[in-house]
Amino acid sequence: MIKLALQSTFRRFWAKERVHHSARVAIALVGAVVPCWYLNATTAVTPLVLGIIASALAETDDNLTGKIKALIMTLLCFLIASLSVELLFDYPVLFAIGLFSSSFAFIMLGAMGTRYASIAFASLLLAIYTMLGAENSQNLWYQPTLLLSGAAGYGLLALLWQIFWPNQALQQGLANVFDALADYLDDKSYWFRPVENLEPQQLRIQAANSNARVVAALNLSKMTLLNRAKRVQPNQRGHRYLSLYFHAQDIHERVSSSHQRYQDLARAFRRSDILFRFQDLLKQQASACRQVGQCLAMGHVYRHSLENRLALDELKESLDYLKSRHNPAWRAYLTQLDYLFSNLATVERQLANLNNPDASDAPEDTELADSEAHTLPGLWQRLKNQMHTDSQLFRHAIRIATALTIGYGVIHLLDLKLGFWILLTTLFVCQPNYSATRKKLTQRILGTLGGLLIGLPLLYLFPGQEGQLVLMVLAGIAFFILRNQQYALATGFITLFVLFCFSQLGAGFAVVLPRLADTLIGCVLAVFAVSFILPDWQSRRLHKIMATAVTTNRDYLAQIIGQYRIGKKDSLSYRIARREAHNTDAQLSTAISNMLSEPGRYRLAIEECFRFLTLNHAMLNYISTLGAHRTQLDEHKTHKLIAQAHSQIHLQLEALANQLSSKQCGPPPESDSSLAQALATWREGQDQSVRLILQQLYLIQCMLPELHSLANKLVARTQQAAAPAS
Repeated sequence: MIKLALQSTFRRFWAKERVHHSARVAIALVGAVVPCWYLNATTAVTPLVLGIIASALAETDDNLTGKIKALIMTLLCFLIASLSVELLFDYPVLFAIGLFSSSFAFIMLGAMGTRYASIAFASLLLAIYTMLGAENSQNLWYQPTLLLSGAAGYGLLALLWQIFWPNQALQQGLANVFDALADYLDDKSYWFRPVENLEPQQLRIQAANSNARVVAALNLSKMTLLNRAKRVQPNQRGHRYLSLYFHAQDIHERVSSSHQRYQDLARAFRRSDILFRFQDLLKQQASACRQVGQCLAMGHVYRHSLENRLALDELKESLDYLKSRHNPAWRAYLTQLDYLFSNLATVERQLANLNNPDASDAPEDTELADSEAHTLPGLWQRLKNQMHTDSQLFRHAIRIATALTIGYGVIHLLDLKLGFWILLTTLFVCQPNYSATRKKLTQRILGTLGGLLIGLPLLYLFPGQEGQLVLMVLAGIAFFILRNQQYALATGFITLFVLFCFSQLGAGFAVVLPRLADTLIGCVLAVFAVSFILPDWQSRRLHKIMATAVTTNRDYLAQIIGQYRIGKKDSLSYRIARREAHNTDAQLSTAISNMLSEPGRYRLAIEECFRFLTLNHAMLNYISTLGAHRTQLDEHKTHKLIAQAHSQIHLQLEALANQLSSKQCGPPPESDSSLAQALATWREGQDQSVRLILQQLYLIQCMLPELHSLANKLVARTQQAAAPAS
């Protein structure tokens, strides 16, 4: 029994992607340290292990061919970075010019894609590692050779790993998607509390944040699928993973839908158990999604629980009982509960059929949208598109290049022998926005201080080379396990790693105080750069993000309305419109959260921003409901009314987006009161499909006046804030 429990624990641990990454790092570090110890090559240890660390940070997910290409490019960039440092190290003016231009160029490589961004960051890191040992380098090729040897060793190990575990990243990516869906379902379940004073705004903000996490997980999973195959046929390997991805997309659309104002349902059924039953079913489905994620990560077959089906049946019986009461006050609300029940029943069917390919609802068009550039002209065009001061990447590149060059000047001005840790800290701490930089700053200082306080007694307790090498390897492994979850702890471990590295050169204790001082100087430089060098305050770009969010909602709605004439079809264009709407909603949520971490004078209309986020997310929920219940309608009169309502909403959304993007106050377009009356009247019609469509359009139309009012307030506040600056 104990053996089975240990095996299960190990399998759960081994299923995590960061454990695989850390295991590769462990093998590479041991493979470098043991031969150096055996051959007594003490001076070779540090550059070899630093090369391994840089190569591990440059690694991104890809197929075997893509990993080979990425490794070749990584080694080429590493060679350029390391050799340029060795060549220019004794010429400070040329070195400063080279540092600025190469830092800018490497950061701008990120415009080509995530793979290039990782390689660029790791190349800058390796250049700084070369600076740390440049004074003691035996010749021009000594450090570059050892650094590249460590990097190449880890790269070859990663290729072998890809051969033995080719689908591990796919499984983990999809597991993360279902874990995020579980959190989203849990958050949505809180909407079904039958209390009279239900306050929906805070619940919608919380749901918007959960939705952002689902969107991020879906995007990462899509990139992993694209790295394997852009189009997978049903009889090809990998079809199961693609089918699971489409299942997750459909569940997400249904979970993100809203059929009614939940505070109205809470008031109507506060003396009934019906909302508790909906809440229980949502929690059961959240638990099922977590089980799916766990099974995917561990490679098990998912078995759907019968308890979910029983909860669905009990909910149906409770709904039928309320209908049998024939309460006129409940009639309209029971219709909404019917729609909601149908939606959750479909989610239940999706979960039950995850392992049944014959029952799959995957679209006929299984092509995934690929936004990456794959040709030289395409890569060059993406780079050119970012070469302007409105680009966040361009601003970040200027900031990094300037901060590193100033840091180099400080090193020479104060004659700091170990001062290149200033550049290392600046590189890690300086992020594309103030909020992320502030978070990294605190974690970096705490981690460095903790690592030094722990490292000093460890140097006394383990003065021998063997003990320090073992601790160095363990610290490096711990850094990669924790760096994405607990960055402060990870910084503490990498500080220990550096202490033991330099202890091999006889300078363990000598680096303690310089390391702390350099960390503080590097943090100050990072904050200075993000605050004063082309600062990217969120309040200055919120209007553009809001305009984009409105535009993508408009396009998503247009795709759905078109399918009520031709029938449901999850085409590539439809899936792109849906994903873009959710992406921009997530970006808006993130931007507002980041703004709250910025200095008070740069925060703009916080209440109005949160209200806009709430309404935008509610609109996306209403549109998602239309998408979840797509069906073909044949009646001409119905189509005419839907087309008129959609046309009016389309014009108002377009005017709202223009109003936000141009930062101009103005009245909303005039609405047709007779059309609004027709929508309200048709909501009581007999055809449930028609009633649902017109009800959702009516709900969207009702929120547009407040959105226009909020836009005017935001524009006015923006103009007031800009007046003193001008």
